[in-house]
Amino acid sequence: MKPTGKTTGSSTRKPPEPTDSHAEIDDWIRRVMPDLNPVVQRLDDLIREVHPGLQYAVKWKKAYYGLPGLGWIIEMVSYDVSVNVVFFGGAEFDPPPPLGTTDRSRYVKLKTVDEAEQPLMRTWIEQAGRVRGWQ
Repeated sequence: MKPTGKTTGSSTRKPPEPTDSHAEIDDWIRRVMPDLNPVVQRLDDLIREVHPGLQYAVKWKKAYYGLPGLGWIIEMVSYDVSVNVVFFGGAEFDPPPPLGTTDRSRYVKLKTVDEAEQPLMRTWIEQAGRVRGWQ
């Protein structure tokens, strides 16, 4: 049985306000650690390629990607040594991303562009557009 609880994102705070402009994401990408910038850029390109009509936001130093009607479907955060990609409906994916056990969110940690280009990464990004996200 699939979980039916409401996805609340990474906190109980109010979700970010969406915009159709990618400008905030561009600015966020420029501030990412130089070693991880190519990883973040490749993920951003892939997410936008798979999902036309996205809405964007940056809040709490995290980038958000959403679709009208589904809410925020993907969150990306860059740390010192890895990029975490959170799929808010990831527990419902086949197969689900390996990390995370709370609510419906699941995530992966990536360190290289090669990891970002793995076929399973694209599969998860595609599946994110078919399930309810954080609203």
